[in-house]
Amino acid sequence: MSSDAAASLDALRERIDQLDNDILHLISERARCAQEVAEVKLDEDPGTRFYRPEREAQVLRRIMAMNKGPLSDEEMARLFREVMSACLALEQPVKVAYLGPEGTFTQQAALKHFGESAVSLPMAAIDEVFREVEAGAVNYGVVPVENSTEGVVNHTLDTFLESSIRIAGEVVLRIHHHLLVGENTRRDKISRIYSHPQSFAQCRKWLDAHYPHAERVAVASNAEASRLVKTEWHSAAIAGDMAGKLYDLEVIHEKVEDRPDNSTRFLIIGNRDAPFSGSDKTSLVVAMRNQPGALHDLLEPFHRHRIDMTRLETRPSRSGVWNYVFFIDFVGHHDEPHIAAMLDEVRLRAADLKVLGSYPQGVL
Repeated sequence: MSSDAAASLDALRERIDQLDNDILHLISERARCAQEVAEVKLDEDPGTRFYRPEREAQVLRRIMAMNKGPLSDEEMARLFREVMSACLALEQPVKVAYLGPEGTFTQQAALKHFGESAVSLPMAAIDEVFREVEAGAVNYGVVPVENSTEGVVNHTLDTFLESSIRIAGEVVLRIHHHLLVGENTRRDKISRIYSHPQSFAQCRKWLDAHYPHAERVAVASNAEASRLVKTEWHSAAIAGDMAGKLYDLEVIHEKVEDRPDNSTRFLIIGNRDAPFSGSDKTSLVVAMRNQPGALHDLLEPFHRHRIDMTRLETRPSRSGVWNYVFFIDFVGHHDEPHIAAMLDEVRLRAADLKVLGSYPQGVL
């Protein structure tokens, strides 16, 4: 290396060191400010909430709008998400229940939304996540609600019918499946593959092409699949990065999902509504009377008020044979006047209507 190049590198490294010092100072200053915010909140209300979903969404949107690169908007928002998560933990760590076990995509979604400083607690079933939140044992829960390939998670929708829990947020996770093996497995001798049924469905064509004769064994989660193959000789697991790292498995085929845009949407559930954030979504469940034109009567106010409906699902009602309820997502917050007017009209036409929550649209 020439002397001029060496001098230039030394100068750049000194500049980086100085910038690191500035970043360290500013992060520490932000953390101290967060502590002062906590003190003010506690003085006003000892039972105050420290985590504010609408506030975090507004901050992340502002950061992404101000970002001028070279890091992407999403990468910059991820960095700030972790800073915010660490600062919040100084005030009060957020406790989050998720559909376990450890290493699942649901845990990955929880950490994506709340940051690595959140305390994440695995639950054995979706209804257990709801119960932990309802009992106040945790602040929030994370449950899957729909996959872009396989559709809705019916258990999640059905649990809302019997619960008073509110939706406080959403997070969309790009799902990448890998074929993983333990250190004892010979790649040319794989005769059994473990995975969750949903993952098998999302990788069906790839498996048919590459392992048509391997036995496919469905288990409760991809993390459980990874645990099983850790010490087996002729088996593999289909799972994600987190499960593979948790059990120290080797990836022998990456991204084996049939659709490259395979994504799952998760809901953040809590005990309170999220205030208006400026870019929100509302979810509700509606039971209509069993009569001709009922679906038209339900949808007409959405059209007339120009409400952007993003999802409509039908589930059997628990109240009678061949009766159905509709799960609806649409853009807007229920406190907005035109949304409130539309909901009032739907209530007059429906047998029952329950707003499940208005919440910030997913930022990351």
